[in-house]
Amino acid sequence: MSSRFTFAPICYRFAKLIGIAAVALGVAQGVSAQGPVEFSADRFKAHVAFLADDLLEGRETGTRGHEIAAKYVASQFAQLGVKPGAPDGTYFEPVQLLEWSNASPSPTLTIATPRGEQHFLDGVDAVIAGPAVEGSVDVQGPLVFAGYGVVDRTLGQDDYSDLDVRGKIVVVLVAPMSGIDSEVAAYDMAMQKRTAAEHGAIGFIGIQTRTSARTFPFEQVLEMRKVPNTTWIHNDGTSFDPANGIKASATVSPKAASTLFEGAARSLEQLLDEVDAPGARPAGFLLKTTAKLTATVRVRRYESPEVIGLIEGSDPALRNEFVVLMAHVDHLGISPGGTGDRINNGALDNAAGVATLLEVARAFATAGQRPKRSVLVIANTGEEKGLLGADYLAHYPPVPINRMVAAVDMDMPLLLYDFTDVVAYGSTHSTIEKAFRAAGSALKVALSPDPMPEQAIFVRSDHYEMAKAGVPAVMLATGMANGGEAAWSSFLQTTYHHPGDDLSQPIHWQAGARFAELNYRAIRILADSDEPARWYAGDYFGNLFAPNAKKAQKP
Repeated sequence: MSSRFTFAPICYRFAKLIGIAAVALGVAQGVSAQGPVEFSADRFKAHVAFLADDLLEGRETGTRGHEIAAKYVASQFAQLGVKPGAPDGTYFEPVQLLEWSNASPSPTLTIATPRGEQHFLDGVDAVIAGPAVEGSVDVQGPLVFAGYGVVDRTLGQDDYSDLDVRGKIVVVLVAPMSGIDSEVAAYDMAMQKRTAAEHGAIGFIGIQTRTSARTFPFEQVLEMRKVPNTTWIHNDGTSFDPANGIKASATVSPKAASTLFEGAARSLEQLLDEVDAPGARPAGFLLKTTAKLTATVRVRRYESPEVIGLIEGSDPALRNEFVVLMAHVDHLGISPGGTGDRINNGALDNAAGVATLLEVARAFATAGQRPKRSVLVIANTGEEKGLLGADYLAHYPPVPINRMVAAVDMDMPLLLYDFTDVVAYGSTHSTIEKAFRAAGSALKVALSPDPMPEQAIFVRSDHYEMAKAGVPAVMLATGMANGGEAAWSSFLQTTYHHPGDDLSQPIHWQAGARFAELNYRAIRILADSDEPARWYAGDYFGNLFAPNAKKAQKP
């Protein structure tokens, strides 16, 4: 690790916390290697209490707090006898990151309309971003409306089929298409900028539909402006560009969006009326306006570690196949400005997920029989920055990616009620579904469908990066039954990504232990099965991400 920290001012408190955690955890002592696997609410609480303590200052990627959290996870792996799994023989795989943000002068959006130029301010009626390159950018060109900006051969959708957008700025509906599988819609939405660039566009302007504006109001879009963009850096020193060369982009308010359509064949209101119809697919057309986007960009490079442990399999024929267990240990850090509590402790998002990972690792390490397949246990970094650690790992895996047969991610289990069902986001695409149904059946926990399709959760957690690499993958969360719906609604509205996500919440620690047991049972099935997890035949994502892999018939 290149970063160096001075621990002297906090060493006493750090040592005290470690001591409390060690006592509660028992440091795996007193558990017979041949004895029954146990899951302890006290151990679970001890992990969360340490990781969500103010000492760690919200565990933001690249900070001292995150590094403390990473070293804590590694220390637990070492105590349990979980072997180092990083390529250099340690527990740490450093990920090089590049952050870019707007500098002075403030970015601008100018729209030339039939009635003259209209100017919109970044942070008021637009959120403008330049490329991940130091310096100034000036992008201008004619505007073309490109519908949802989707090219999806499976769906028979090509929003660019009759459009020439080379050297132009595209205007796209930033919303999932209605009338199709929510996870497919989320994928197509995530690809909009890349698809625009592949067709020659130089700029991108996103507008909201009425439905997407209700789900994610423009005021929340403006809040996101406060967070710099971040990407990861390839081993050759070049940065990964998720926009594939788009030089400047903006998401605009309803006022600015209406201006884009001035003089066009259809007004914005007419277009949104059309979009409101079920299954609508508005065709693209040339607009009568042009736009100019300017921005000055500054960049910062830093690094942050993935923590990787290895539980070696026992079967000579299967030990070179790997089941991947993941949970992100990073969070949001300290909120800028204001008074009062500004530390985003991330107790449930995602100290609870890491506690689950550690309890599952402990169960494998102390069980009487090692799993047949090997298990990689990974505490990801940079999830809150855009799934960066997982994305890097999918491109530079610690073992060959075709040896990874399944991935299970644990992100923000809501432990504010005694859950009786869980949701394995992405499970309908592969035989991982069967493992979680079997594990849930043993604990009388049902497996429920996606209850929040409008949130596009499938593309918003680390498992998605593994799925894109061809690995059958899911993210497990607690479900909506037995009080879950009210708990989730309240948490998302008042506590999610807020300093209130701390230990003052009425967390059900026994529910945490039960959540860990459910994950262990499912992963044990995946690790011990004669056949590896497989994508279902004919599945959209299986065909897209792993077209040549052997498939299983969906029951």
